[in-house]
Amino acid sequence: METRSRKEPFSGAYYVGLAITLALLLLMIVIASALPPGPAGAFFTFVLGLTVNPKYAPWFALVGAFGAVLGFAANEPMVAWGGVALVVAELIVLYWNRR
Repeated sequence: METRSRKEPFSGAYYVGLAITLALLLLMIVIASALPPGPAGAFFTFVLGLTVNPKYAPWFALVGAFGAVLGFAANEPMVAWGGVALVVAELIVLYWNRR
């Protein structure tokens, strides 16, 4: 019988990663809830935008630009500044990927 090597670095590594991810997400929610709507949307979207796969970054930038236009048109500061922050985050992701 063939034995397979585990892809986990150590037993339970994915659970530890999940716990860290959820803790950071909760920290972001707490920080963003203390901010006004515009900066909260920008902060949250910027941080999450940095985690996007560079392969999909141009599409996320397009969605961010679309969201910014609609947010400013509808006078929704969280959506508007979140869209701007998403475009900036995706430009950073693309820049880092090209280096």
